[in-house]
Amino acid sequence: MTSRANLAAAVAATLVLGTTAGSVAAQATPWTSVSVWETTADQSRLLTQLPGARFGRETAGGPTITIDQTKKYQSITGFGASFTDSSAWLVANSPQRDAIMTKLFDPRRGIGLNFLRQPIGASDFSRSLFSYDDGAADPSLSRFSVAHDRDYILPVLREALRLNPATTVMATPWSMPGWMKTSGSMIGGSVRTDDQTLRTYANYLVKFVQAYRKAGVPVSLLSAQNEPEYSPADYPGATMSAADEARFIGDYLGPALRAAGLRTGILAYDHNWDDTKYPSAVLGDPQAAKYTSGVAWHCYGGNPDAQSTVHDAFPAKDAYFTECSGSQSSNPATTFADSLDWQTEHLIIGGTRNWAKSVVTWNVALDPKGGPTMHCTTCTGAVTVDDAANTVSYNAEYYVLGQASKFVKPGAVRIDSNTFGPGDVEDVAFRNPDGSTALIVLNADASNARTFTVSEHGRSFSYTLPAKAVATFTWR
Repeated sequence: MTSRANLAAAVAATLVLGTTAGSVAAQATPWTSVSVWETTADQSRLLTQLPGARFGRETAGGPTITIDQTKKYQSITGFGASFTDSSAWLVANSPQRDAIMTKLFDPRRGIGLNFLRQPIGASDFSRSLFSYDDGAADPSLSRFSVAHDRDYILPVLREALRLNPATTVMATPWSMPGWMKTSGSMIGGSVRTDDQTLRTYANYLVKFVQAYRKAGVPVSLLSAQNEPEYSPADYPGATMSAADEARFIGDYLGPALRAAGLRTGILAYDHNWDDTKYPSAVLGDPQAAKYTSGVAWHCYGGNPDAQSTVHDAFPAKDAYFTECSGSQSSNPATTFADSLDWQTEHLIIGGTRNWAKSVVTWNVALDPKGGPTMHCTTCTGAVTVDDAANTVSYNAEYYVLGQASKFVKPGAVRIDSNTFGPGDVEDVAFRNPDGSTALIVLNADASNARTFTVSEHGRSFSYTLPAKAVATFTWR
């Protein structure tokens, strides 16, 4: 009896050690259980919890993913989407609003989204064209007001923050007010580069951050311009050269935020992976670099390794992935299966393995026609809200984000794991602040189930994942 009691006490003590955040050796106990959540391409499993696996003695079974907790990379800020004017209006007015918000933001009853990138004024997904100071030139910003947002945008943002207080809010302008631009309109043109206009524009952005904070929505990150290398013909936008952005951040926006006592971080670029020269030019400007926290990236050109190219040149600056929209008409996101596969591979895995602290898709919600919109009628959101039928459906983006956001918490650190490349088993691993591990695995094989082994500190488990399916494994 005494030896059994001693053994039970020893096992209990070891299990307690296994839940302690710095105890890697204790995590290696062969009886450690593993929770499994899976989403499949045929939608037969949608973020479904399955019978768990269990670490045992080292075994072989297909390719091996080796986890190394001692090699650490960037910390994670969060995963999410954007409450565009259109998205906020749809969700705020839906009879199923409470259920939608819970499934999106509640960490326990939903997927716990915790990053929101908010347009400053109108974007291509707005029900009208608006800024916060419309009309004739107003250098003193005497007309500035966020009244437009008080009806439905700010209420849903506050609700998201209530459901998940760990949520980070980023803000981005598609266009400054038309009277600040060379075109005289929110559509087309660029910001005028005279001293008075740039100072006024910096103050405009400061006033936005202050107004949102007063309304209960603190803005932690800010970029100077959405997609500054593209001037759309049918929705708000503005071009801004790298030299002009560096000057604006270094001489106007950064000093204005600091003078106002705001700690909002500034992100450069906010555009596609296919240009590393633009963000490098901004980060390489000594004055702009003093105020720039990092770089924001989009998915519509290039590959996620561009993030590593810039990070390697400027290792003190962070990377954030801030926009990607699925589409109903153009590859690679024509179906649920395609979107699940491509977005998990390029955004969740590719983005974070290339230093991204966030993964953010585009619209939180759209209607069945992909709107309301000024431009893209084939874009998809995380949620489709059909007011006519009083139905809500959850799209691939919801499950792509959920396979990460429900299990990888703010403050988690990416840890080392090997992966096997495009078309094979791909993965990324994280260590959460509570000491748990989350491993996200994609079977990128389009046709065949794949069996693989997960190995950590001399023990392992094997698992078989269907074609184009994604699974998240968690353990302590």
